[in-house]
Amino acid sequence: MVTFPANSYIIVEGKKEVSNFFIIREGKVRVSRETAVVGEDPNQVLGPGDFFGVVAAMSQHPQIESALSLTNVSLISVSYDQFGTLIQKSTAVAMNIIRFFSMKLRQFDTTITRMSFRDAAEEDPNELFQIGEYYFQQGNTGHATFAYQSYLKHVPNGEFVPQTKMRLQTSNQPFQGPPIDYTKFNRFYQDNETIFCEHEPGKELFIIQQGKVKISKIVNSNEVMLAVLQTGDIFGEMAILDNKPRSASAVAFGEVELLAISKANFEGMVKAQPQLATRLITLLSERIWIAYKQLANLLLKDPTARIVDTLMMQLEKNRVKIAPKGTYNFQLGSKDLLKMVGLTDPKDELLLADIMKQNKYIRLDLGKIVCSDLAELEKLVQFYHKKVSLDNKLRKK
Repeated sequence: MVTFPANSYIIVEGKKEVSNFFIIREGKVRVSRETAVVGEDPNQVLGPGDFFGVVAAMSQHPQIESALSLTNVSLISVSYDQFGTLIQKSTAVAMNIIRFFSMKLRQFDTTITRMSFRDAAEEDPNELFQIGEYYFQQGNTGHATFAYQSYLKHVPNGEFVPQTKMRLQTSNQPFQGPPIDYTKFNRFYQDNETIFCEHEPGKELFIIQQGKVKISKIVNSNEVMLAVLQTGDIFGEMAILDNKPRSASAVAFGEVELLAISKANFEGMVKAQPQLATRLITLLSERIWIAYKQLANLLLKDPTARIVDTLMMQLEKNRVKIAPKGTYNFQLGSKDLLKMVGLTDPKDELLLADIMKQNKYIRLDLGKIVCSDLAELEKLVQFYHKKVSLDNKLRKK
């Protein structure tokens, strides 16, 4: 138990080496962020039973929010190491955090997708036919078949049912896919086999026991690779936590063994195995932290600012210690970095060249970007973020 008098900062955005989060027992706390998130109250007021600071504590990254006590407050302080014990004592707390995080992550992801891919379709089972068409045109019969069969299953009276059946008949494929035995926790998939499809209603989350899984999304008639997950990673949790269709597709990348957990047995599994909830909340915390950083990066109007901020994000993601004269090889070429920022015009390479000219501690070494003074890079990024914050305040006035 910890107490704070009114008008005290409990946590501060940007603070590093965080290990505790807080649950409010008594009083009111205002939580705010430097970067406004669309659809989110920029100054949330929390009360008894609410929590804050979980993302930084569980991901072990710097804080992404500040919390100010509006009244005298009494808080339960929980360290990263105590989380398993907390779950055993109160599964409800863990479930509340997981559900809240899934909603928050969906909100962040939607905002980022709209800003990055303006023509991205909302999750909707009716879109399964278009996913099938994309893969059919690409000559990928396996993925197309899965999407077509899923469309017939979930939208049996849809307007594209005749065309879907014709496509399946042309490919000598049945209208229904092989049945899934939802009573079996262990699932096995062959290389390039679809596990689930974007826009498909979800019933389970998966933990990779062995192998790799590719996560991708169709945007502007192109398949965009989002991630390649490995043993121990969890995916598909969003669909079972907030009852919305899948936001991306998952495909086996080599032979894969998965542990499937359904909506029905999820809470029981959390009770029986607190380490599952700890792993899931740690994963969601990491994703929310990255999503918030991506969002803050997208809101930087100056492409130079976005480039150096992306380098800083890589350091923070990899938990690199920032120190004066500290050196780090990002293992990224110029084009790799520019693609991460969404800059694809060859002229954009001049921006990076100009950054290196003005900041001698950033250079190319054997084609890879190297920083020889991480503390100076951090100062440069902080300058750009303060400039954005100041501009926002001036606009509000």
